[in-house]
Amino acid sequence: MRLARRAFMAGERIDVQRIAAQLRIDRTTLFRWVGNRDQLLVAVLTSLADPTLRDAAAAAPGCGPERIGRILRDFSQALIDAPYYRSFLQRDTERALRLITTKASPLQQHVVGAVERLLAEECSRGHMGTAMPLGDLAYLVVRIAESFIYADLLTGDPPDAAKVELAVTALLHGAARVGDPRPAAASSTP
Repeated sequence: MRLARRAFMAGERIDVQRIAAQLRIDRTTLFRWVGNRDQLLVAVLTSLADPTLRDAAAAAPGCGPERIGRILRDFSQALIDAPYYRSFLQRDTERALRLITTKASPLQQHVVGAVERLLAEECSRGHMGTAMPLGDLAYLVVRIAESFIYADLLTGDPPDAAKVELAVTALLHGAARVGDPRPAAASSTP
């Protein structure tokens, strides 16, 4: 894992044959340890995403939808700014998008779970409410972030973490009002 992560962060393609040679084992043994190349990539991406999201959460000011929006902005900006990550996206776009943004990989589910925990924390503190199930809301938050992080690959627009913050914050404020019979201006969401 350390060798794969080191290669990835150097902007290199993860070469399982080279990793096996460095470990002085055959590829079959390596595959038994880490799975196939995609599974190894997902493990590397997860090992990078977790501390990045954790750091963004620790540094985010405020509470409620604004805090979640800020966390997702900082997380998104870190992904946009990481040269090794952008290199991976440019070098292997189809694989990257499949591993990062689809259910073909456990990575998206992992990030959705982490965001769901952040939402639950804000709800339990009374800083926000939602009429939607937290899992569904977390999924929408992650899809919004993906839309703006990978905008260059999806639509040709530049990636934009500020738009992530605006859209996520707006979604979370709106989710608190879903099913509220009062007009939006009269709604008193914490």
